[in-house]
Amino acid sequence: MSHKSSIFISSVQKEFAAERRALADFIRGDALLRRYFDAFTFEDLPATDRRADDVYLDEVDRCTVYVGLFGNEYGYEDPEGISPTEREFQRATQKRKFRLIFVKGADDKARHPKMLKLIRSASSQLVRRRFVGIPDLTAAVYASLVDARASFAPRPLMPRPATAPA
Repeated sequence: MSHKSSIFISSVQKEFAAERRALADFIRGDALLRRYFDAFTFEDLPATDRRADDVYLDEVDRCTVYVGLFGNEYGYEDPEGISPTEREFQRATQKRKFRLIFVKGADDKARHPKMLKLIRSASSQLVRRRFVGIPDLTAAVYASLVDARASFAPRPLMPRPATAPA
């Protein structure tokens, strides 16, 4: 029986609509990746009688891999001034999920100050990669997932060496 790892794709939805869809489609369509991974995006959920923040944090709890796409926008802020993207990153960190961060663009001047702070926080915890477009993003995610698979995949049992007769 095959066990697939779940990938949670996190970002400001409006800013990254095309990238989120392309990345989920890429993971689902690639022969190697679809063998080992399922992609989750919030857009794939049907309407439900639950609060949105409860749903997305539950999905972060369930995932194996958190993929964060960080750009210029910080997004909607809750009463505490924290965006869903930052909450998701915090939860993935708290739950010790395998985290991959991809930052769009090389120019930080246009970034919302809170997004810049989130990028700096992530950068102090892990290696992140920059990307400029969807082909660049999918190539970087592919390389990272293939490399990461070895980190959390169960290792096959090695047969015991035969002992020599005494």
